[in-house]
Amino acid sequence: MTINVLVVDDSALMRKVISDILSEDEELKVIATARNGLDAVQKVERFRPDVVTLDVEMPELDGLHALGYIMSECPTPVVMLTAVDEKSAERTLSAFEYGAVDFIQKPSGNISLNISDIAKNIRQKVKMAAKVDLKKLEFMEEQVTKSREDIGKKREKKPLTNLGSVKRKPLSRQKILAIASSTGGPRALEQVIPKLPGNLNIPVVIVQHMPAGFTASLAQRLDTQSKLKVCEAKDGETVRNGVVYLAPGNFHMEIVRKNINGRDREVISLNQKPREQGVRPCANILFKSLVPIYGQNILSVILTGMGADGADGAEEIKKTGGKVITEDEKSCVVYGMPKVAVQRGLSDSVVALEKISDEIVMMLK
Repeated sequence: MTINVLVVDDSALMRKVISDILSEDEELKVIATARNGLDAVQKVERFRPDVVTLDVEMPELDGLHALGYIMSECPTPVVMLTAVDEKSAERTLSAFEYGAVDFIQKPSGNISLNISDIAKNIRQKVKMAAKVDLKKLEFMEEQVTKSREDIGKKREKKPLTNLGSVKRKPLSRQKILAIASSTGGPRALEQVIPKLPGNLNIPVVIVQHMPAGFTASLAQRLDTQSKLKVCEAKDGETVRNGVVYLAPGNFHMEIVRKNINGRDREVISLNQKPREQGVRPCANILFKSLVPIYGQNILSVILTGMGADGADGAEEIKKTGGKVITEDEKSCVVYGMPKVAVQRGLSDSVVALEKISDEIVMMLK
């Protein structure tokens, strides 16, 4: 089956480069191009493409406003094309709230011949977008506004009870929540993290597959919505209760145990070792690093995402007595990572996205 694509970019060179990349795959056909957001919405209505690749920064009508129109008037899977800077990162995250499926990072600037370096990734994301159920990409304004309005003062923190049965003696009695997400993850995280209670007296560590330059903006966005403190993790930082740590793009994140001033403490360790499962950061690496320290006190969550990252780490967590929650197929933008964990019999609880935060609290008790 041929996937018809509309390519939108204000750069004629970029339109040609992206069109050529897509046309190299016999399953993809570029049926039209557009030079700005206004041109894009007109051609979406005219050509009814299966997928749109949409530049973020454009004259007359930018990508974000064009996306809003497309998703409200003529819903179509959209993959955003974005440069790496603070403004573009913030707009890209807003695009997920508007209904974008995924984004493609421009290697450099608005006009870049280096885009061919990620040609395989572009084709893969466009193909994946064509399969997404658009009902799962509704505009999130009401959900996000509600989470922001619900944020109140933090309540007094109370210790939580232990998880599971002891199969291996951990180095720490502290519990920890570890989350893995990929395609569709920013939307999913905005449905989970802001709903966690302010008295969740444990650390939370997250791997979201995103390139460098975007995770800091995602952390800031989640922080403004959440009762817990959310930050991009820093190498050597001591892990604290009530704080959510997001792995930086292009860095694996592990938790290690170090003696600091005569006392053993859990510390964040970042590295740029080779990619695993084709990604960096990799959830498997994070999950496995937790096992010897936290053992049966680990609660892991695998959210929407393409691929299989998280399953190997979840298996190690299960072996030591920890627990695994997976997002159900119905609410996943892409039912890949959770599906693998479920198929391998690793999931203790399969839950719809909107109920995952409640399930986390219940399982921690």
